Amino acid sequence: MDQSQSPSDHITEAWRRHRPYLVNLGYQIIGDVGDAEDIAQEAFLRLSRADVNDIDDVRGWLTVVTSRLCLDQVRSARTRHERLSHPSRDGRDTEAVESQSMDPADRVTLDDEVRSALMEVLQRLSPGERVAFVLHDVFKVPFDEIAETVGRPVGTCRQLARRARLKVQAAAPPVAEVSRDEHQAVMEKFIAACATGDLAALTAVLDPGVWGAATFVGEPPLPPQVNRGTDAVATNLLRFLGPGATLVGAPVGQPVLLGYAPRPSALRASAHRRRLFAVLVLTVRDGRVLKIEATVDPSAFTPSGA
Repeated sequence: MDQSQSPSDHITEAWRRHRPYLVNLGYQIIGDVGDAEDIAQEAFLRLSRADVNDIDDVRGWLTVVTSRLCLDQVRSARTRHERLSHPSRDGRDTEAVESQSMDPADRVTLDDEVRSALMEVLQRLSPGERVAFVLHDVFKVPFDEIAETVGRPVGTCRQLARRARLKVQAAAPPVAEVSRDEHQAVMEKFIAACATGDLAALTAVLDPGVWGAATFVGEPPLPPQVNRGTDAVATNLLRFLGPGATLVGAPVGQPVLLGYAPRPSALRASAHRRRLFAVLVLTVRDGRVLKIEATVDPSAFTPSGA
């Protein structure tokens, strides 16, 4: 770590470099983008209270803190879910009461469809399985470090990840063979470039022959949009997925990115349900993105300056 920088400079640099990664990590464990952003913010708050000059690997330190916070949240959520799954003492069905409180005028959106499919798979995993699988299979964290986070022996963590892997494979449709490491590396570069609005970095992760196709949902119907070439595709992506929006990788299934609309700046992330406005299916070849197929809900997001 650069000793010439002040602690606040270290925190600012860490926020710029690692926040997109932590939000993505959190989302893949808990499946809610607002909660993932809150957890990433809490991790940085804890970093600000630590002596950053004594931390050799800031990203590794933040990964451990974020994972533990996610594990606590998943366990808490499971407890609440189990409580709601049983009738209350007065005999009333708590799930029925909850459903009655929902606004019947709420329409089915892109967000609802994707979230339902995602949570159906995530809920097949126990909290320990979910954390072990995401940390090891997706982010390549060694099992000895996962053991410290989960609070279980290394051998148990290996079994948790194996069981989770089998459940995910059983739930996910077959996809074209893409190296998991290659896919994850491309995803991280893509997400980081969009989060920082770095046109050059985004262009570098696109194949020279890249093309993107967007299909729009909702009313009134809009014609599909097609862009070809790195400059056109990258520029159009940053129009919608640049700073302000949140981009995360779907934790299961084929190479998919989810784009969430910016929230009002006056509200905390968890105080306003983030709207999913884009689902991007990526085709990766030789470490670069060759094709982007996007489904976009324009009603959920208005680009900056529009």
